[in-house]
Amino acid sequence: MKEVIPDIDRWQEAGATIALATVVQTWGSAPRKAGAKMALTPDYQISGSVSGGCVEGAVFEEGTRVLKKQQAKLLHYGVADETAWEVGLACGGTIEVFVEPLDTGMYQFMHRLIAQDEAGAVITVIRGPDGLLGKKLAVSRGGERLGTLGDATLDSAAVTAEAGLNQPRRLHLNAELEVFIDVVRPALKLVMVGGVQIAVALTGLAKILGFRTTVIDPRQVFGSTERFPHADELIQAWPDEAFENMALTPETAVVLLTHDPKIDDPALKIILHQPVFYVGALGSIRTHAQRIERLRGYGFDEAQIKRIHAPIGLDIGASTPETIALSILAEIVKTRAGR
Repeated sequence: MKEVIPDIDRWQEAGATIALATVVQTWGSAPRKAGAKMALTPDYQISGSVSGGCVEGAVFEEGTRVLKKQQAKLLHYGVADETAWEVGLACGGTIEVFVEPLDTGMYQFMHRLIAQDEAGAVITVIRGPDGLLGKKLAVSRGGERLGTLGDATLDSAAVTAEAGLNQPRRLHLNAELEVFIDVVRPALKLVMVGGVQIAVALTGLAKILGFRTTVIDPRQVFGSTERFPHADELIQAWPDEAFENMALTPETAVVLLTHDPKIDDPALKIILHQPVFYVGALGSIRTHAQRIERLRGYGFDEAQIKRIHAPIGLDIGASTPETIALSILAEIVKTRAGR
């Protein structure tokens, strides 16, 4: 959605009628994934992409018809091998695209979530009985709601399904009704405890992938602005103080890099009670075994302890700070993807 917001805002100011096309499912090597968007107006303005170029023309034509009839439509396209090569693919694929008149209220809801870096979703009926196609329910992690899918039972089922999703997805709510859950999630955050050389490299790599980075270290010689000019946030404090006012959300990964129980253990005592999606700790098998015994002594159970990835990172034969950082970030990405 982010890529089309500036153009939609500009078109709205000019009073244009707008259609929004969203990829709701793909098969094979389709150019764009579920959630990809293209906005359009009848006077040949287009923003975004649903296919990398191979079906945009057809989607535009359908979009203008949708605006004339003010009726949403689910489209199905096969991307042939020869067309796929033209957009840089090795083989073809299939996509389904839902085209609808822009719902201003829902758009503003999603726009606000994105602008404020909050979590939520817009749930849209893409297949179902007459009268329900295009019905929408918007929800935020904070509990706000806008719209309805038709009745309270459907709304409740949709909200329950949305709660566990990190990526846009198409779902059957019942035998007749199919919805697309277009999720909005805050930017991923990486919190590094310990301003060691690995953290210097990890901060740079994480920022390339779009993570918001925070480095925590009470030791000024390690946690200095000279070492971390590229970090989004640098906190020169002990972990218990640093985490006191920090939101540790399902979009947060935390890595412990000091080898020092005086710094790592206070951090773990907080982190293991929070819904972060990744916890990693640097150290050998022996070091981690000692860490486990300390955590048991603090009262943590086996399920909590097993959340810790240690020794940290994927086994890629890493030996330098840069390759160790790469292995850590690869494991974070893998964990986030549920692999």
